[in-house]
Amino acid sequence: MKNKIAMIGIIVEDLSYAEIVNDIFHEHAPLILGRMGIPYKERGISIITLIIEGTEDEISNLTYKLNKIPQITVKSIMPKKN
Repeated sequence: MKNKIAMIGIIVEDLSYAEIVNDIFHEHAPLILGRMGIPYKERGISIITLIIEGTEDEISNLTYKLNKIPQITVKSIMPKKN
């Protein structure tokens, strides 16, 4: 299966789940090309963007694991031509 590039946007609404999110990132580290995290202290949230490269199954697996965490919002996008 051919690798695709994707961007995953993540909003962590409860910072007590940050360690779980980071564990999932570590588990999928070979896929991650770049990561940007912005703590928004005034609102008590963190906003994270991942740029990843992997198969559709790998991207879906990572997104699925993140979506299972309470108080986490996850959206992923892939270019039309990859």
